[in-house]
Amino acid sequence: MQRPRSLLSFLVQSVIVGLACAFLLLHLAPGLAERIRGGGTTAPASPLALSYADAVQRATPAVVSIYADRVITERLLMLPDPSLQRFSGVTLGPTRTRLARALGSGVIVSEDGYVLTNHHVIQGAEQIRLVLWDGRVTEARVVGSDAETDLAVLKVEGSGLPALALDPQLQSRVGDVVLAIGNPFGLNQTVTQGIVSGLARSQVAQALAEDFIQTDAAINEGNSGGALIDARGQLIGINTFVLGRIHGAEGIGFAIPIRTAAHVLQEIRLHGKVIRGWIGAEYGDAPLLPGSLNFDGPRGVALTRVYPVGPAHAAGLRPGDVLLEFNGAPIIDHAGLRLREAALAPGASVSVAGLRAGVPFQIELELAERPSGG
Repeated sequence: MQRPRSLLSFLVQSVIVGLACAFLLLHLAPGLAERIRGGGTTAPASPLALSYADAVQRATPAVVSIYADRVITERLLMLPDPSLQRFSGVTLGPTRTRLARALGSGVIVSEDGYVLTNHHVIQGAEQIRLVLWDGRVTEARVVGSDAETDLAVLKVEGSGLPALALDPQLQSRVGDVVLAIGNPFGLNQTVTQGIVSGLARSQVAQALAEDFIQTDAAINEGNSGGALIDARGQLIGINTFVLGRIHGAEGIGFAIPIRTAAHVLQEIRLHGKVIRGWIGAEYGDAPLLPGSLNFDGPRGVALTRVYPVGPAHAAGLRPGDVLLEFNGAPIIDHAGLRLREAALAPGASVSVAGLRAGVPFQIELELAERPSGG
C-alpha cells in the first residue's frame, strides 16, 4: 500500500513541476506557443520596426524646393532650307530672350534662414524662389557660391525656421542606411532610401575638390542640393549629382560630405567666398615606376604646369618634377593633394619632397591664395 502512494505522490509532483516550468517558459517567451504551433517558423517582425518615419519627420521640414530663373539671350539662325544646314552657309538672325528655370533643392541649416544648395542649381540665376515645407513661397539671395565643391549659400528672411544641424564630426560607414530628400521633377518632399555605397570618392566629376559620399538612394533631376540623412534623421551630406544611364550606370549617386559643407558655409559667411591655400602648380597622378606593381600605394603627383608668379615657381619647382610627400605625409594621388593644400590657409609654410630626374629633393614653400574659379 505504501508503494502505490509513493508512486502517486511522485506523479503529482512531476505534473506540478512540469506546469510550473511551462508557465515560466510562456511568461519569458510569450511567442513560443505560436512558434510551436506554426511548425517552428518565426513570426515576421512588425513593419513598424523597419520604419524611418521618425527620421523623415525630423528632417523634411528643413528641406526646401528651389526654382532658379535665368534669362537666356540667343541669336536665331536664318537658313533657307534646314535640310541644307550642313552644306550651306549659316545666316544669323535677330536675337531673342527666353526664361530658363532650374529645378533643385536646398537645406535650411540655421534658424535665421541660411540655406545650403548646389552651385550649379543657382548659377547665373536672376531670381531664386524657395518653397518651404508648409507651402509658403519666398525669395532668396545668394550669399556666396563655390564652384570647386559645387556648393552655394542662400539667405531667406525669417526666424525660428526648422533647421538641420551641421556636425562635421558625424561619421558615416559603408552599409549605413541613408535617405535622400528633395524635389525631383517638382515632386517636393520626396524621400528615397538606400545605403552608403562608398566614401571619399574622387575623380568622378572632374571637379577640383572631390570627396564624395556614394549612395544608391535614388537621386533625380531636382534632387540636387537636397539632404542626405541617416536613419536617425541627421544630415550627413548634400546631394549633388548622379551617374546617368548615358554611362550605363544605375543607382550611383553622390553627395557632398557634411564636413565639407560645414567648412564652405563658415567660409562664405565670414568672407563671402572660400579661401584656400595654393602651391601655384597643376599636376596629375605620377606614372608607375618601371617594374612597379604597387597600384594601390602612394605614387605621388607629376607637375604639369608651374605658374610664373606662384609659390612653386618661387621655390624652384619645375614641370616634370614628381612630388612624393607634402608636409611629411605621403601623397596618394592628385585629388588627395588638392584637398590637403586647399585645407591650409594662404601664408602657411609647407615642406615638399620629391624627385627630379630620379634625384631626391626637399624644399620649403609658402602657400598663396588660390585664384577664384580654381
